[in-house]
Amino acid sequence: MNPLNRFIYYPMCYPEGDWFLQGRVGARDVRLRTADNVQIDGWWFAGRGSEVASLFLHGNAGNVTHRVDHALAINKAGSSVLIIDYRGYGKSQGTPDEVGLYRDADAGYDWLVSSGFSPDMLVLHGESLGTAVATEVASRRRCAALVLESPFASLASMANKVLPFIGGAFVHGFDTVSRIGNVRVPKLIIHGEADEIVPISQGRAVFNAAKQPKTFWPIRQAGHNDLLYAAGEEYARRLQMLYQAATAQRR
Repeated sequence: MNPLNRFIYYPMCYPEGDWFLQGRVGARDVRLRTADNVQIDGWWFAGRGSEVASLFLHGNAGNVTHRVDHALAINKAGSSVLIIDYRGYGKSQGTPDEVGLYRDADAGYDWLVSSGFSPDMLVLHGESLGTAVATEVASRRRCAALVLESPFASLASMANKVLPFIGGAFVHGFDTVSRIGNVRVPKLIIHGEADEIVPISQGRAVFNAAKQPKTFWPIRQAGHNDLLYAAGEEYARRLQMLYQAATAQRR
């Protein structure tokens, strides 16, 4: 592994995590094989009567077991959801790196299509590091909409926040601002105004680089890890509005 990756990825491997939650919420195991022959795992949360399916790409720490509340909120908004664990996370094999994460996301996308969801029924939904992965996939593959929670402009821009002027010289990749202009579908960008890890200025930079249609939703008093809970019931309502707008374009 590239030594710098230790500062980017914080995977939690099985049996660490809240695996007992799977039976409690009725999530189904999904086992996928990537283009480079890595086995990755995920959980499928089927939504009753859902017209759309979301591919949820989580942040750089923990594993799928820590995103159950996200999945349930997305179900409530009207979408089924597949949450994958990147290579090296949860029960997935391999070691994480940027290109590998894109391949993992492609495997999730392909599984949804093979399960009967056409590309114009798919929502790419990223959280923190996963926003860069979601944007990369959306920039080259069809989808219905893109949701970004707590996005950053690029790894270099984040590194410069820690080490001004020189940080970006050592860390590169996950360059969302250079890709999001190629995403033409409706976009919802959500950011906590009190985010202590990814400043809201990063989310605004991503929003400014995006083309219409787009919506920026700042959440008052929300930090990086409590954004879902600070958003409350409005979270599902906003997602529902996005799904309705995206599916209306199909009719």
